[in-house]
Amino acid sequence: MGYGGARRLADSRLCKDFKGFELGETVTIVGDHDPALMKYFDCTRSSHRSAFDGNVVYQFEIMEYILDYGFERMGADGSQVDHPILITECVCNPVQSRSKLAELLFEGYGVPSVAFGVDAVFSYKYNQQLGVCDKDGLAICSGLNTSHIIPFVNGEPVFEACCRTNIGGYHVTDYLKQLLSLKYPNHMSNITWEKVEDLKMEHCYVALDYASEVRLFQKGAKEAEEKNRCWQLPWIPPPAEEPPSEEEIARKAAIKEKQGQRLREMAAAKRSSRITELENELQGLEFLLHQLENVQENDVPSFLSETGYISKLEIESAVVRVTQSLKKAKREQVEIEEKMDPSMTEKYTLINIPDNMLSPEQLKEKRKQLFIKTTSEGRQRAKQKRFEEELDRERQNELDEKKRLENPELYLEQLHAKHRELSEKFEQRKRLKVNGTHTNESHNSSGGVGRGERLNAAQKERMRLLTTAAFDRGKGEDTFGTRDEDWQLYKLMSKDIDDDDEGQDEDEAELARVTSRLQDIDPTFVAKSEIGPFQTIVEIPRFRPLTKEDFQIILGVERFRCPEILFQPNMIGIDQAGMDEMAGISIRRLPLKGNSVEERITNSILMTGGSCLFPGMGERLEAGIRKIRPFESPIRVVRASDPVLDAWRGAAAFAAAVPFSEQIFSRQDYYEKGEDWLRRYNLRQMIAITGAFHFSQISLGQEREPMAGLTFARGLALLYGHSSKSCAYDSPNKMVIRKKFKLRDIKIRTVFRVELSLVEFGQAQLCFSLARTLL
Repeated sequence: MGYGGARRLADSRLCKDFKGFELGETVTIVGDHDPALMKYFDCTRSSHRSAFDGNVVYQFEIMEYILDYGFERMGADGSQVDHPILITECVCNPVQSRSKLAELLFEGYGVPSVAFGVDAVFSYKYNQQLGVCDKDGLAICSGLNTSHIIPFVNGEPVFEACCRTNIGGYHVTDYLKQLLSLKYPNHMSNITWEKVEDLKMEHCYVALDYASEVRLFQKGAKEAEEKNRCWQLPWIPPPAEEPPSEEEIARKAAIKEKQGQRLREMAAAKRSSRITELENELQGLEFLLHQLENVQENDVPSFLSETGYISKLEIESAVVRVTQSLKKAKREQVEIEEKMDPSMTEKYTLINIPDNMLSPEQLKEKRKQLFIKTTSEGRQRAKQKRFEEELDRERQNELDEKKRLENPELYLEQLHAKHRELSEKFEQRKRLKVNGTHTNESHNSSGGVGRGERLNAAQKERMRLLTTAAFDRGKGEDTFGTRDEDWQLYKLMSKDIDDDDEGQDEDEAELARVTSRLQDIDPTFVAKSEIGPFQTIVEIPRFRPLTKEDFQIILGVERFRCPEILFQPNMIGIDQAGMDEMAGISIRRLPLKGNSVEERITNSILMTGGSCLFPGMGERLEAGIRKIRPFESPIRVVRASDPVLDAWRGAAAFAAAVPFSEQIFSRQDYYEKGEDWLRRYNLRQMIAITGAFHFSQISLGQEREPMAGLTFARGLALLYGHSSKSCAYDSPNKMVIRKKFKLRDIKIRTVFRVELSLVEFGQAQLCFSLARTLL
């Protein structure tokens, strides 16, 4: 926003609602808010509100806030705005939106007159006066929410052939924000809209060939690595841990010893209480057995029903159970008693006596002694086996440590090779087992066992054991369990039987040992989860301290992937044409057919708008348009002198021109003809006015030599034509302009001395004559 000769403030299209802390009042702030407001208002729950839907005004309450802010900053803070208004709009703006905005300006602000214009047209005409583009050409305007293609013939826009797509800089920024948020979910709080906007303008570019650029990054070539950009987030390295002092170590050792002593005392008290309970229970059971011996045989059932037991055998088994628990609780006493145990012959007196010499009660006692002896010997063997395995493990660890110290690199390489070998063997065995199961399932289609499928020896043995166990149940005396080999039947009858189970167990144990060793000495090693075919195991990542690289956001393929949506909107789900394709559509829609017209238009293609600032945009547009044009057609794509502000400069130049007062929509027209009445004005009269903006950049009363030639001469011509003047030529290539003019009721008198070349001097004379003709 600004006056016709000077830009006062950047346009702000957003406003926010804040709530006060004390009174709870709600205030509306337009544009960027001052951080000092956070002391008085809750800025964390504010949300942006825009007056635009795309590029069409539909929230006129918010638009009124924005206009209030703009007029106040420009100094028009009276009861009404006594200045003509020129406001830009989109192509084919709905009549409802235009009429509502005109009503707001006339009724709310009391403006004398209003004019509407398309921003891309103003930018094209401004650059035409600068000599950037010709009178016949194509304006490609990529704005915030939309992109337009407008052809020009004889200096006038042809709106019948214009095209529009709903893709702009907003979508590029939003797409980049989504990609970075998905790629770095831990840093979503740092990926703000403002920062993503800065990253887009600083690092994004348009690829000449999108597919080849993607393949370059997919291959991981060196050229792709050079195109990566790194954004370093704030990161403070953790403080280095200082080694504890001797006093600290001694203090911690004392605390640990004190805690251990307290735990030992608690465990001893708990064990003593448990021993007392078991002794009391054992005494009660022995007293119960003693009473049962004195009870007559007829009174035994009634006596047992009172005690809660079913038979004498149950009481004896309870005595054995309590006795074992008591011995387990008195483990020190048990070890001493085991050393003082009598010989095996004295302890198990009935084992070596034949069964025909024993009574039924002695036979039962003999089976009991056999069971106790077998289990005791099994425990001793298992204990001895664990002890030997522990010794072997310690010897193996000592040998490994010795090898590691001698040659760490060779030892680590051998360890990795062994881990790969064991892993492959384990995976191959698992695949064979799974494939074999599937094969058997596919063969056993009839549903019965032994009906046409082929069984191996292990499966046949399993079937034999199952049938034998089923038919022998309840026949004769059951002596199962008296030998250790009896318990192996369950393993043989298992479904997952394999011929080399023992070897498999050893391989798995060795693989676990090697994996644990690698995890201890190699921080880069990551063990593969041993997941079964129907299991899902989630690996818990190993803890490691955060480094500087963890706070870096790398922009690689995102640099050109986001601007690519301007040419391929279907990448974000918008089924519309890209900018290069729209250019071809716009040319085909021209009412004037002919190769000469199309060649003149394609020879002057102007890019304007903020999204045209991406590097490579011109080359990509030229390549895309060349594909749809005939062979050797002249194509020239140029960028506007300032793609962001040229639309404002063109509009300001048009508002500062004399014919502007004749082409406006006055308040009288509003009341007589209605708010939806339109008038088409001619843009060809924008001559010798664009230099005023370059002229406004010169400090008054200062000498600047040499200056910018033709552009500055045009500015002098404009200034010369709008003020009382006197012109003198000090030399063939110098001229001095003395002028008086008023700026906000302040009279200023100044002299400008400018050195021009002979060619520029002639151009300046021509501009002076044109200014006299117009005025």
